[in-house]
Amino acid sequence: MQYSLSLSTAPAIAGSTHFSRSSGLVPSKPIINLRFCGLRREVFGFSSLKQSASHTPRISTTRAPRSGNLVVAAASSSDNGRASKSFDYDLLIIGAGVGGHGAALHAVEKGLKTAIVEGDVVGGTCVNRGCVPSKALLAVSGRMRELQNEHHLKALGLQVAAASYDRQGVADHANNLATKIRSNLTNSMKALGVDILTGFGTILGPHKVKVGSNTVTAKDIIIATGSVPFVPKGIEVDGKTVITSDHALKLESVPDWIAIVGSGYIGLEFSDVYTALGSEVTFVEALDQLMPGFDPEIGKLAQRVLINPRKIDYHTGVFASKITPAKDGKPVTIELIDAKTKEPKDTLEVDAALIATGRAPFTKGLGLENVNVTTQRGFIPVDERMRVIDANGKLVPHIYCIGDANGKMMLAHAASAQGISVVEQVTGRDHVLNHLSIPAACFTHPEISMVGLTEPQAREKAEKEGFEIGIAKTSFKANTKALAENEGEGLAKLIYRPDNGEILGVHIFGLHAADLIHEASNAIALGTRIQDLKLAVHAHPTLSEVLDELFKSAKVKAHVSSRVSEPVAV
Repeated sequence: MQYSLSLSTAPAIAGSTHFSRSSGLVPSKPIINLRFCGLRREVFGFSSLKQSASHTPRISTTRAPRSGNLVVAAASSSDNGRASKSFDYDLLIIGAGVGGHGAALHAVEKGLKTAIVEGDVVGGTCVNRGCVPSKALLAVSGRMRELQNEHHLKALGLQVAAASYDRQGVADHANNLATKIRSNLTNSMKALGVDILTGFGTILGPHKVKVGSNTVTAKDIIIATGSVPFVPKGIEVDGKTVITSDHALKLESVPDWIAIVGSGYIGLEFSDVYTALGSEVTFVEALDQLMPGFDPEIGKLAQRVLINPRKIDYHTGVFASKITPAKDGKPVTIELIDAKTKEPKDTLEVDAALIATGRAPFTKGLGLENVNVTTQRGFIPVDERMRVIDANGKLVPHIYCIGDANGKMMLAHAASAQGISVVEQVTGRDHVLNHLSIPAACFTHPEISMVGLTEPQAREKAEKEGFEIGIAKTSFKANTKALAENEGEGLAKLIYRPDNGEILGVHIFGLHAADLIHEASNAIALGTRIQDLKLAVHAHPTLSEVLDELFKSAKVKAHVSSRVSEPVAV
């Protein structure tokens, strides 16, 4: 559930006035609302940098604050380089979420004097209101499903009494995990000497940022301010009975019947949580089928496993034009209209409603007008190197934007990768991130993962460029480890070019799909061809053999091995 989810592998630009493609609300332009966790190992207390055993970091301030509005906290470390005499810092990052964190740590590795500005809490959406707490809730839902599945347990020779849960204990587990990761993330940056400036950052110029009432200078600036839940017009959120993902992650209640507006990643993951805890779920989806962003074949299988057998019903092809919270003993009311004719269709009365319609970039108040930058539906325009583009189409010197704020790919780990790419550039190494190599995952039970193009997207590309595509599939039912776990329900699908062995896309539905996808994503990133992957060795018996069989089943005409040219980033 990190967060946000409604997958569309094609890039889209949208903002506070637009709706998610997979929402049940009237859209004008699509929002990609993918968001997933991409925390680095330093968050868990492990540093990738070598430090002297005798070196003891000390808390210090880089520059004396002129008022109480700016708090500068850092552990002075020899690993954090010295800035040019002309600037306070080599690199200043506005936003301390996963993207900002990844950029900061890589900057220190490169010897840059680095500071990060955070106006809320360190960790951003992912750690505090997204992928981290959601994984805690999904861990509970996974355990509950195992304990409630008598047929599955009997097949393994197990007998377990009826499972139950403590709602507050589940909520505490999610909150405690977020607190721990937030603390580890903060400490990791302090230990490496990254200065954490507390306050809202406003850009005054290419090298100047106002933090509180203070002005800080830096040679280069990265904007990494992330996003917030998007709530369309006509919906009244009270935080109790009509909620966003921010509220849902607190698990203040488990309603008997909850409507989820949008059947993308957020909606799917929360349906997994709520149904495992006993709720009935109703999806409201604007398009004619559920899970519209997935590869159609995978989506069809996922619906058969994740939707049909559970206490879930759905309305497709409709918009939720108005949602009113419960009040004075009356239930939540949801007015539905036909997606095409806009005629009234139905009215739902439920105990609660979760708005899973995507996310909007958080870019207001950044002072973009001071560098002549105009947002596009809230998103900051950038080129393939994350360099900010002004209103005249020209690059703004020394200012970059990463993550949800630029709208290229709204995933936490994509933000981190973009940040690392920017650091490579400012330290003298040109780098363009291949967004088609970035994987995505939905942490339902079982999981869904993907990288690259869906089959319809691949066929469209093939028709335009004049090549054929091949499709290979393998079932989890043929995997020994999956059968040992009694988890044979699953499919892996490979979309490729038979003429040269290039991987165009891989989609997996099944046990630990989120972990399995990385062999494919790394192959795409490195330009590795299928004919080389056929020779790779996988331990037996492991789930990784699902990918092994998948690559071996591909019919590649070319036998010559050569690296695939890296495509231009999306």
